Amino acid sequence: MVMRKVIKHLNFCFYLSLWGLATSSANAGNPLQDFALASEYEVPIELYVAKEIVTLDPKNPKVTAVAVQGKRIIATGSRNEVETLIGSTKYKLNETFKDKVLVPGFIAQHDHPLLAGITMTSEVIAIEDWVLPNKTFKAAKNHSEYINLLSEAESRIEDPEQILLTWGYHHYIHGALKQSELDKISSTRPIIVWHRSAHEMYINTAAEKKYGIDKTWYQTLSKSVQEQSDFDNGHYWEQGWFALGPKVIKDIASPDRLKKALEFVEQYFHANGVTLGAEPGGLLSRQLQNAQNAVLSDLDTPFRFYFIADGKSLVEAYKDDEVIQETEKLLTWGEGMTAFLPKQVKLFADGAIYSQAMQLREPYTDGHKGEWMMDLSFFERAFKIYWDAGYQIHIHVNGDAGLDMVLNTLDDNLKRSPRTDHRTVIVHFAVSQQDQVKRIKELGAIVSANPYYPVALSDNYRVNGLGPDRADNMVRIADIEKAGIPFSYHSDMPMAPGQPLFLMWSGVNRITNDGNVRSPEQRVSRLGALQAVTLGAAYSLQLENEVGSIVPGKLANFTVLSDNPVTCDPIDIKDIDVWGTVLEGRIQKVLTD
Repeated sequence: MVMRKVIKHLNFCFYLSLWGLATSSANAGNPLQDFALASEYEVPIELYVAKEIVTLDPKNPKVTAVAVQGKRIIATGSRNEVETLIGSTKYKLNETFKDKVLVPGFIAQHDHPLLAGITMTSEVIAIEDWVLPNKTFKAAKNHSEYINLLSEAESRIEDPEQILLTWGYHHYIHGALKQSELDKISSTRPIIVWHRSAHEMYINTAAEKKYGIDKTWYQTLSKSVQEQSDFDNGHYWEQGWFALGPKVIKDIASPDRLKKALEFVEQYFHANGVTLGAEPGGLLSRQLQNAQNAVLSDLDTPFRFYFIADGKSLVEAYKDDEVIQETEKLLTWGEGMTAFLPKQVKLFADGAIYSQAMQLREPYTDGHKGEWMMDLSFFERAFKIYWDAGYQIHIHVNGDAGLDMVLNTLDDNLKRSPRTDHRTVIVHFAVSQQDQVKRIKELGAIVSANPYYPVALSDNYRVNGLGPDRADNMVRIADIEKAGIPFSYHSDMPMAPGQPLFLMWSGVNRITNDGNVRSPEQRVSRLGALQAVTLGAAYSLQLENEVGSIVPGKLANFTVLSDNPVTCDPIDIKDIDVWGTVLEGRIQKVLTD
């Protein structure tokens, strides 16, 4: 373990030495090449027995033994059945899991390693407690608690040059935040307040001076960016946040912060049973990708991680006839355990749920308006480019009016240039209506939902912004499940804890942080919830032929649990212990301090 950390550190330092250089990956070509079936006849067979194995194979749904050869599953059944299938071939019996439950390896369908790591290693002052491996951050429930915790955090920093980066502020819970209040906390230390949505930032006057945020810079911004900025109060959201980001990125993602952030992510995801993850639409930076590769790409990393191109940035940066060529260049950016998925891209519709910047059919109850992350003409242009190139398109969308825009665009392109099995992904799926569920199915789209939204936000949003009906029915996945539409769950960490069992619990129970049950008719089945973090997630990434269920021929990816989340009491799902994982035939126990 010590040697592995040393090697990772050397790799990280090496990549930082290439800061800004366009290096080439040794893994150029098909990023799924490691999944190719190879001749493994000389590789020994290992026969695992367990108390229960939930396969998600309709032909053989529950078994007690699975045979693995190399990276692949070769047989499932009872021990006797598997031994019969193996025949006279020698095998090794492994009883490590005889008292455990095996389920398909959990898939973190939509997470952000850098964002999750940087926020979780910053000063967390959020609307809920965050229980992390080395520290628990207590929630701030009102404005005074928030300001007090922020002041205490500032007073603990000894280095006068160090910035104060904090994440978790939410205006509806913590009240309005003024630049003057941040200046009172410190007139000399740069303070960056990252909103709970991660789509907004507030900065104090000292930060403005440090990063050159002045009137001249502000006046260079486009009209739509200025409309999503409040220069006088140091507040930037959605397109304004995208403009501010490059100014502050080298401090909030400094080499030291990056290393700590990614090491946190590696530990956290493994501890929660993740065997495969994906980030749709991360920052389009070779420099930051190299840093992620330095920590996550070596063969000892306990999960594979895939990236999906940020189409918004690519279409902004290149001419229409250059976009696909530039997108395909990203396939050379990964290496080892990291890679970009081919022919997949992410676009953005409306704003963030935590900011209440989603676009709604009916007005917000307090009169404010939603935002577009991509203006309509820009979105339609980007969608057409990728649609015509045969890409699967993942689309960030939160409001019902935003969803109308996405479905209208999909409909127009289907009529103009029909495609089958396009699997356009409706990502987040916060506020929607029943008529839209029918339309999603008719158009052949699928859903990747965040089931934590009603848990975290319904109680407050019933009073602020949405009203009871829209707040209670956020993430109407039971309607999706009943309609037979493929769906998956994601945490979008740090938008929700990156814990697949917790996501299952959220979708099955819909119990808010204050203990209320919201729209119980939208609770999904336990089997559906398990599929949402395994086979459904694999399907949304076009990886269902390789992972997501325990079926002969697929990769031997298992999550090892203390209980069966499909048959235990629904209220206990989030408290099931994760023993560890099996990744492509390699046993990986979770290490505890």
